[in-house]
Amino acid sequence: MQNRFTEWGDVRVFLAVVHEGSTLAASRVLGINQTTVARRIDVLEHVLGFSLFEKTTRGSRPTDNALAMLADAKKLETSAQAFMATASKQKNKQESVIRITAVIDAFNEQFSGFLSDFTEARKDVRFELIPSDAKLDVASGQTDVALRMVNANTTVDPTLICHDIFMLEVSLFASRGYVEKFGMPASPDDFADHNFLVFDGILADHPGNRWVLSHARQDQIAMAPRDMLAMTTALEMGAGLGMLTRRSKSLHSNLGECYQMPDGYGSMVKLMVNPTAYKRKEVQAFTEFFVPRYRDYYQNS
Repeated sequence: MQNRFTEWGDVRVFLAVVHEGSTLAASRVLGINQTTVARRIDVLEHVLGFSLFEKTTRGSRPTDNALAMLADAKKLETSAQAFMATASKQKNKQESVIRITAVIDAFNEQFSGFLSDFTEARKDVRFELIPSDAKLDVASGQTDVALRMVNANTTVDPTLICHDIFMLEVSLFASRGYVEKFGMPASPDDFADHNFLVFDGILADHPGNRWVLSHARQDQIAMAPRDMLAMTTALEMGAGLGMLTRRSKSLHSNLGECYQMPDGYGSMVKLMVNPTAYKRKEVQAFTEFFVPRYRDYYQNS
């Protein structure tokens, strides 16, 4: 079987011996021992089928065959260097992008302001935003960072880097028009005279939603919104009582808090980070930047 050349590394060794004049000098430049240099030259000569150097008292002198191949060897060296330079640029480009996902409602003015502040301080970083009510798999690398509401009964992948930000408690809300027409319940004993809105979709299993379902008859359920935005719209229409976060009372002037659900039915807001992504300095820096600012904003608003 005819031998075939496949190792660029052997050409690198060949060029080092040509440039330095001996296997010993080449070994110093390459950072490998002289025996390895000599062996790599022997392998290359075997593959090519002719000698590349003549041993002299001053070192190694290139043969005519070696000199004939010198120009092509230098082209390989140049191409290899260009290859690595391009790879380095691509790596830097990839590492400067932080992919972040959250539910659609989270992508609000304040959230974008935090991201803008970070990119202003770190001009080498940009974000790929993935607003989605579907839960992307952080552990498998579908995203680098995820802002999530996590229920008390939810098991979190232990491999993820997680930061608790704040507890998001929930209450029943209604529009002012609905309250004027049907009144405000003082306790669950008053629920029998009201219509309810319950979540469908990924929020259907939320502890607060299950609490509402446990206190409402099927014939009392007027609508089943799929997300917080749809729930807010349905409540503003005056369709009934529905669950929102307690802080919603400061965000929607037409809605009023009707009944505070017991503690423990809310969700912990967490920042979850893929462990491989967390090894990148810019991802660590973003985590340290974002968590305290997001916490302060929600606790003080």
